[in-house]
Order: sequence, then structure tokens, then C-alpha cells
Amino acid sequence: MNKKSLIYKWSFTIIMLLIGIGGIFPFIFMISSTFKVSGEVLKVPFHILPEHFTLDNIKGLFASEYYNFIRWYWNTIFVTGMILLIKVFFISYTAYGFSKIKFAGRDIIFLILLAALMIPSDIMIMPRYMIFKKLHILNTPWALILPATVDVYFVFLLRQAFIAIPASLSEAARIDGCGHGRIYTRIILPLAKPAIATMLLFSFVWAWNDYMGPYLYISDLNKQMLSVGIKLFSSGQVIDYGLQMAGATLVLLPIIIVFFLTQKVFVEGVSTSGVKG
Repeated sequence: MNKKSLIYKWSFTIIMLLIGIGGIFPFIFMISSTFKVSGEVLKVPFHILPEHFTLDNIKGLFASEYYNFIRWYWNTIFVTGMILLIKVFFISYTAYGFSKIKFAGRDIIFLILLAALMIPSDIMIMPRYMIFKKLHILNTPWALILPATVDVYFVFLLRQAFIAIPASLSEAARIDGCGHGRIYTRIILPLAKPAIATMLLFSFVWAWNDYMGPYLYISDLNKQMLSVGIKLFSSGQVIDYGLQMAGATLVLLPIIIVFFLTQKVFVEGVSTSGVKG
């Protein structure tokens, strides 16, 4: 039995290793292709290390006379940053109201909000376009920022996290003379860091990689986001794969950095989510 168990463990490990290598191969291909000349990107057999190491692809992103990559990068940073700043306050305060403040019709209003999750996002494309046009925010960053800051899913997520915080803490603070503002900032937010970090991480990735919103609501090329701008690299008659892979690498880099910065708190939230008492 021990020998069979050992064989099973080694077989399972090898299979999972092969699956892992297969899953990470596109990432390796992208990084490697960033430092290759375009003729080597699709060369067979594939070489992990570039035969002719070059930084021309990265330099070409910032020196192109056809694409303003720096401008796209700044636009994406600005939009994503504004979404996170507004979203943290708006979503967390809304969740606080639904979890810690008792008012008439609270549960009914919350159920109506949850019902909005059943509406397919594609149905909202035309109404949003018409509303943005009437508000004169089409072709502006606010057409991307405002819809992203209203997220019922994260209201539900943070509400559940706030409910798990003992009500005795809020009651003790209220006895000491604290209002809802101080209870929210001094007690609830610090204790809900894992849930807030989860919201920030997923919101960052969704906002940074959003393609449909910029494609539909932004028409000026200088106001465009990275997700749409990168697509333009493959729209010409001659495709520069090295340049395209370099752009994809620089787009992915902030996501990796943000994940490592929030990894500790994110994993803490996952590991403690099943612990009771």
C-alpha cells in the first residue's frame, strides 16, 4: 500500500507540474518575446532566452509617432485610481449603512439591490450610452469611472464582512460618544481590511483590463485606455509581435505589483473566512 501510495503521489505531482507549466507558458512566451526581435518571436523551435537580446520593443512603445503609449498609460492610471478611491468610500459606507444602521425598509432596499445582479450587463450598454450623452460625459474618463464605482456585488461582500464584526464593539463606541463616522473609520474599516483588500484587488484588475467600456464610450485616441490601445498594435497590415508582447508585458506589470502588495492581507482574508468564534 505504501508503494502504491508513493506511485500515486508522484504521478499526481508530475501531472500537476505539467498542467502548471502549460498554464504559465503564455506568460513565459510574452516575457521572452518582449526582448526578441520580431522575426524570432514565432520562430520554431521556441527559445526561452532570446538569441539576440534587444530593448528596441520597449523603446518603440514610447517613441512611436503613431501611438501615444505614455498617454494611454497615464489615462489608465488616472481612471483606475479614481475608481478605487471613490469605490472604497462609496461601497464601504453603503455596506456600513446596510449592516450597522437600522432604518425602515433596509432589508427591502437591499433585496432590490441584489436583484440588480440578475440584470445582464450587456442590456445596460445602450441606456448608459444615452445617459452619458445627456450628461455630456461621453468621451471623458467619467463615462468609465462612474459606472465602475457602483458595484452591488461588493456592497454585498462588505456588508457580510461588517455583519461578522461583533455589534458589541459598535455599541461600546457609541456609549463613549462616537458617532457613525468615527465607528466607521476607527472600528469597522480596520477590522475589515481583508474584505476591503479583496475588493481593491479585483476592482483594480477589472478596471485596468476593461476593454468594452473604453471601446464604446471613448472615441478620442488620445483619451483611450491601454486595453484598447494595445489592440491597435495588431490592426495594421504588418503586425510587430515583439512590440505587441512588450506592450502586454508593461500592461501586466502593475497587476503583478498590486497583487504582491495586497497578497498578505488577501490570503489572510481567505484563511480566516472559514474560522468561527
